[in-house]
Formats: sequence, C-alpha cells, structure tokens
Amino acid sequence: MTLKCIAIDDEPLALRLIGEYVSQFSSLQLIKTFEDAISAAEFLKSTSVDLIFLDINMPDITGIDLARSLALKPMIIFTTSYRNYAYEGFELEAVDFVEKPIELERFTRAVEKALMIHQYKNEAKGKPNDIDESLYVQSEYRVIKIALSAIRYIESMENYIRIHLTNDKPVLTLMPLKDVLKKLPSAKFQRIHRSYIVPVNKIRSIQNRKVQLVGVELPVSNAYYDVIRGLIS
Repeated sequence: MTLKCIAIDDEPLALRLIGEYVSQFSSLQLIKTFEDAISAAEFLKSTSVDLIFLDINMPDITGIDLARSLALKPMIIFTTSYRNYAYEGFELEAVDFVEKPIELERFTRAVEKALMIHQYKNEAKGKPNDIDESLYVQSEYRVIKIALSAIRYIESMENYIRIHLTNDKPVLTLMPLKDVLKKLPSAKFQRIHRSYIVPVNKIRSIQNRKVQLVGVELPVSNAYYDVIRGLIS
C-alpha cells in the first residue's frame, strides 16, 4: 500500500522538511510540492492524490479555503504555526492537525492515522456487507474504531459529540451530531432529539415523550416522535 501525496506550503524550508520526513516512509510517495495553493488547486483538478500535507496560513488563499474548494477531497494533514485553526481543520474531517515546527515523532503519528484510515476504506470497499459494522472517529489524537453494536447512545455537546458505550467509557470527538448521523446506517440508528441519536434495536419502550433504553431515559422531540413510535410498534 503506497499513498500518493503532495505538500503545499509557502515556506521552502517547511517543504524540504516534509520531503525528508516522507522519504522515511516506504508507504508514502511525494509526487509534487507547491509553494502556493492556487497552483496546487490547478494540479488537483487533473490529478488525484491520496494525501495532502497542507499549510493553513498562506498569502494567496488559506489551506482551509483550498480544502473546502476541492470537489474530490483526499485525506488532509494540516500543518501550521497557528493552533486557533484547529477547529476548522477538524470540521473538514482532516486526518490530523500538526503544529510547526514539525517533529518527526509527531509527523509519524499523523501518517500512521492516514494509513489506518486508508486501509479501513479499502477493506470496506471489498466488504460491502461489513461497512456499517464499525464507526471510526478521532479522539485524543487517535483514530478510534467503535463497534456499532457497542454504542448505547450518542449525545450532542455543541461542536462535540459523546458516544456512550455499553461496556466502556464514553468517547468524545469533535463532530456535529448531523455529521455522525451520516456515517451511521439509517436502518440501525435514529435521531430522536436535537441532542440524541439512539440505536433502534436498543429502544425498550417509548412513553410520555421519552425513550427508555437500558439504564437511561432520553427525551424525544415532537419532530421525531411519530417516527420512533412507528419503528417500535
């Protein structure tokens, strides 16, 4: 497995360092580097890559704006000196957000995440019946695999969600509730409230606009009440 990648940074020294780091991974192939985002955007219109090492603070357009403009989004590892862009990076489902000056150990962790995600996606393509069996999320600088059968319910906490598990501690990840719902099989998970998603097969009953799961009771919004009643009737 080899990932084709490019690096975009307006600092030549940063590009050189990324090139040196990439050369230490047989699983990475750096096919081109760019000192401006506009040239990179033109290149990406005709060439597909697996991974982009992308600086955020650049003079023409920012790395955030470039990532948003891409019709086909490869995996992205953002590199920057400005930590205040972290939320935008994770909102775009970036693999990682690495602060400069980039150290090899931190770079390695980011690459390992990308390789894990790439492997998972390839395996999922070959096993269509198994795609919905697990959910992958980023938490505490790691990519975590969560079995769908282990999810008790999912709770919204503004820009974060907390995934409550049956036999483990909750997992906190930066993701809106509507985005995680897109990653879940619609036949198995249902939104019941602006703050909650539940596994359909774990609903014990519904009464007084509340859903009973094992050991927990959650509110049901009017917008979802009839749908939930229909699912368990």
